[in-house]
Amino acid sequence: MGLWFYLQQPFAQHALIAGTLVAIISGLLGPFVVTRGAAFAVHGTAELSFTGAAAGLLIDGDAILGALIGSVVVGGAIGLLGVRQRERDSAIGVILAFGLGVGVYLLSRYHGFATQATNILFGQIFGVSDGQLELLIGVAVSVLIATALLYRPLLFASVDPDVAEARGVRTRLVGVAFLLVLALTVTEAAQIVGTLLVLSLAITPAAAAGRLSARPGRVTALSVAFALVAADGGLVLSLQTNVKASVLISTISFGIYVVARLVGAATRDRRGRRTTAAPARPYPATPTARV
Repeated sequence: MGLWFYLQQPFAQHALIAGTLVAIISGLLGPFVVTRGAAFAVHGTAELSFTGAAAGLLIDGDAILGALIGSVVVGGAIGLLGVRQRERDSAIGVILAFGLGVGVYLLSRYHGFATQATNILFGQIFGVSDGQLELLIGVAVSVLIATALLYRPLLFASVDPDVAEARGVRTRLVGVAFLLVLALTVTEAAQIVGTLLVLSLAITPAAAAGRLSARPGRVTALSVAFALVAADGGLVLSLQTNVKASVLISTISFGIYVVARLVGAATRDRRGRRTTAAPARPYPATPTARV
């Protein structure tokens, strides 16, 4: 059976749609994550989505909805407790330790099959149902709208928070709103690659794009493009091989990052040589004052 046969199957079509949605919103938010130094927040939120999934299974038998609600709670807690960047990592560490303990306890109280919760950890992209796909589409649309509304103040607050605050930007409110949007994005990405590999879509494409350009618009466009290549490329390759999609997605993301580093370094060296080789402009002669 060839690739075309698999692409005609509903499970593969759902996977590609979900992967494309996750890649777009991850690529949009990734540059802000890198600029704001929020990689640990992504990691903490991704792992704590497991706690929400366990709670969802125990209360209503729905791991996905539980993970989404739990991510909002965790994002708000991180935003409120870690207002300053130097406080954020310690706040995330405290919340992460407590949240994982709660997740293990909740999962121990659940007596059914916990595969939905464990899929949050490792990803199960080819098992996305119609209902889950509709939920993912709703989350993606919400994230896109929120990002459009927050883009200008968020960019200002990310590049220079002190100046942004002095100019009237409510940096604390913007930061909390960004973490909530990020939490939803991370939880959605966990459906594709799992929480243990979520950084491959939420961080790596943006980090690669930052190596090739310093312009915010260009970095965002490259980040989205790299995330799409990694997500959809990994899914297509997974259909042709026996390798898990999350492994291929993370591998492609890492390969893009390595190439971007090499290209960026070569470009900077070339520019440096041009600057060094360029002849210095002579200063104009100082006119002599007439006596």
